Amino acid sequence: MNDAVLFDARDDGIAIITLNRPDAHNALGKEIRAGLFAAWERFERDPALRVAILTGTGEKAFCAGGDLKEMVERQLTVPPRDMFPVPGDSIELSKPTIAAVNGVAFAGGWMIAQACDLCVASTSAKFAITEVKVGRSSPWAAPLIHMIPQRIMMEIILTGKPITAQRAYEIGLVNRLAEPDKLMATALELAAEILDGAPLSVRAGRETVMLATEMGRSAALQAARHASEYAYRSDDAQEGPRSGRSDAFPGHHRIACLAPCLHSTIQCYSPSESHLPQRCGGQRRNPAELAVHQNSLGRIGQLLVDA
Repeated sequence: MNDAVLFDARDDGIAIITLNRPDAHNALGKEIRAGLFAAWERFERDPALRVAILTGTGEKAFCAGGDLKEMVERQLTVPPRDMFPVPGDSIELSKPTIAAVNGVAFAGGWMIAQACDLCVASTSAKFAITEVKVGRSSPWAAPLIHMIPQRIMMEIILTGKPITAQRAYEIGLVNRLAEPDKLMATALELAAEILDGAPLSVRAGRETVMLATEMGRSAALQAARHASEYAYRSDDAQEGPRSGRSDAFPGHHRIACLAPCLHSTIQCYSPSESHLPQRCGGQRRNPAELAVHQNSLGRIGQLLVDA
């Protein structure tokens, strides 16, 4: 990792990843791209880290998008799929992520904020998909249809005009707004609320949302049940109801074998994405857990074939 992207692994299980090229408006140049790839990999591999917050240095820009100078120098046509570190596309993450948007999030800046699971924005932030202004395209915006209404999405993409943080909140792109000096505190508060949940239940909940956006209703319901088996079979599922306390989960004090990344499994079973690697977090499992895991993968694969 380089100083273009800073990584703060906190003792409370939260990782803060900061784009650190304010003089370049934190644009997605080569150094930031490399640093962000490394940061996401470090977050995913560290079992002590359970939530990540992505933000930018300064108050002017979260990320102003791609490096236009580099695009000109490279005579870039179609960007390679692995050019940008985009969760859910070029990389796979199995833990919750929060974008803390501190300034403008234009083009690729919108892309990496959109790719996070949740979004907190400064009241001074602005969002725009500006590709039409420079003759480029924004295929990465396709998942936006699951977040905001179609006609609003159409207007944003076709006009390239910025929207305010307040408007982004109103249409459902942003979860919470904060004054500029309270942005990180608000993001940390949201992360702490996630940490209050049992780890396996949080994992299953996140996978349920991912499955629901990838599949039809019936298939998603069945696959989500399989994704939840780890939570139901865990010690937390027994201890929580017995104690009746939200702070009683053993998972708060240890990170056990976590549920597989079934969102990645969907891609593995999809004929159009069969070349992608299957990733299941790399944790060791005992024989009983492994049997559940293998059974779940097989049944989800069949659901996708039948869907």
